[in-house]
Amino acid sequence: MPEEAGRADAIVVGGGAAGLCLAHWLTRTGTTDVTVIEPPDGPLRPAERTWCYWDDGPGEFEDAVVASWPRLRITAQDGGTITSDPMPLRYRMLRSAPFEELVHSRLAHYATARVLRATAHDVRNVTGGAEVSCTTAEGAALTLRGGHVFDSRPLRRLPPARTTLLQHFRGWFVRTATPCFDPEVADLMDFRVPQPPHGLAFGYVLPLAPDRALVEYTEFSRAAVSTAAYETALRRYTTDVLRLGPLTVESAEQGVIPMTDARFPRRIGKAVFRIGAAGGATRPATGYTFAAVQRQSRAIAAALRDGTETVPRPHGRRALAMDAVVLRALDTGRIDGPGFFTDLFRRTPMERLLRFLDGGSTPWEEFGIGLRTPVVPMLRTAAELPFLPRRAPTAPEESR
Repeated sequence: MPEEAGRADAIVVGGGAAGLCLAHWLTRTGTTDVTVIEPPDGPLRPAERTWCYWDDGPGEFEDAVVASWPRLRITAQDGGTITSDPMPLRYRMLRSAPFEELVHSRLAHYATARVLRATAHDVRNVTGGAEVSCTTAEGAALTLRGGHVFDSRPLRRLPPARTTLLQHFRGWFVRTATPCFDPEVADLMDFRVPQPPHGLAFGYVLPLAPDRALVEYTEFSRAAVSTAAYETALRRYTTDVLRLGPLTVESAEQGVIPMTDARFPRRIGKAVFRIGAAGGATRPATGYTFAAVQRQSRAIAAALRDGTETVPRPHGRRALAMDAVVLRALDTGRIDGPGFFTDLFRRTPMERLLRFLDGGSTPWEEFGIGLRTPVVPMLRTAAELPFLPRRAPTAPEESR
């Protein structure tokens, strides 16, 4: 029989960005006993990851920020550039290892918080709350009970959607023989790479020092490609486009982010909730997640403190509706991806556009941004969306 491990007010399944952000904010309220279930070392524990976001000042996790940039750059297919300082916003990079270390150290100061290394299996609603069946690192079966369970584990299959694209990428952490990078400027989108038959591709460069940077090749398309294909694209980009000269690849990272207009259920029964990407925190048209995770975590902690049971929407209805139009227009080829994003950044103040992408813009600002897009293709797409069926993703479109 599995061992019972007591009861907590809240159980957080998964120790990634969403799970640890929520555990942090729950303990900050001082009203909730929290247990975080993290997978033990082994194949279920994800490799180190990079998360980026923009903010208007040092945030709650600033101590884990490894680099930040005051200026952002977009490079068109013809080599023309748009460089802007989106004051007061600054682009920030977190690495998962220092982030986890920071949050773990903070949780250790609270008697009401604990981190359990175990593999979570079933999550069930039960009388008076919910329970999680686990296997500890030593192989023992364990059952935890809580008033609420917040599950951040990736979904095995994406919900039905009208449009599903994948943002898939591979990045190199490189060191060059000579200084090649401006540490003050991050390249968000560099379209001087071969474009795929369907979707779009771009380079992404985050300088860490004059001779060090994260250089990524990214595609928005229906299916990911092989590691060998990413490596070829990165070699061409660093050699033929960036002309970095001799370099050393110190480490690499690779990932797939679903970009979909699917509806993600946030509540599974009376006491089980989904958070993070599993709860729809990924912005459909961009793939950014970390900022929405922070907002959602703060809101959940406030709701439990005030005695309500709710997991708010990570993104507003207007933002999701506009993203659905963009995704469909990209997927159908009605708009040219590189041209669309280049013109959007060229014709809209960077600070306003970033606030829009973060869900902080006003309806009037959103109307103005809409006028700076290809109006006829976008209106045609918006008109057809209500009549399109939502379908389950096929195998290549599933989240990995």
